[in-house]
Amino acid sequence: MALFRLPTSGPAALVPRGHGLLLRAPQMADFPQWAQLREQSRTYLTPWEPIWPSDDLTRAGFRRRLRRYAEDIAADRSYPFIIFRERDGAMIGGITLANVRRGIVQAGTIGYWVGEPHAHRGYMTAALRVLLPTLFGELNLHRIEAACIPSNTPSIRVLEKCGFTREGLARRYLCINGIWQDHLLFGLLHEDFRG
Repeated sequence: MALFRLPTSGPAALVPRGHGLLLRAPQMADFPQWAQLREQSRTYLTPWEPIWPSDDLTRAGFRRRLRRYAEDIAADRSYPFIIFRERDGAMIGGITLANVRRGIVQAGTIGYWVGEPHAHRGYMTAALRVLLPTLFGELNLHRIEAACIPSNTPSIRVLEKCGFTREGLARRYLCINGIWQDHLLFGLLHEDFRG
């Protein structure tokens, strides 16, 4: 019996497509491919991510993740997307729009990951270019923010290729791999978006 369900209409049901990619909200059926890609990419991803929960790659951990996603979507706090290559259904990685703020702000923060077998092939740049019109359009945001560890040159290139502007340095901004680390801050405004 399902204890939760991701919405099938409204913003959570958005499925942006383009550049040979499809982005959609995660589903329980994604667990085997997700767990395999994350495990295969663990060493590659560890320097750029928070410490993984001990049960992160278990079915129960994924179910808990989906439950949190459903709550966050319903509250308009966060929107997760898994990236698939359309021609063969291969999972590439994921993008999450988090920390959505409404009212006078109309902003959210993106974070993303790409599996090691798909890294440095332009997939994340393409995926962001597919997703940004949805964030500025259907989700009606005015500003998209991102943060990046200064030594993560590939991620900086992705953001800059997608039109983000470097806005400053936040000291000890996020706890990544168990260490509070400085991050470069980036922003993209709706009116600056090149589409």
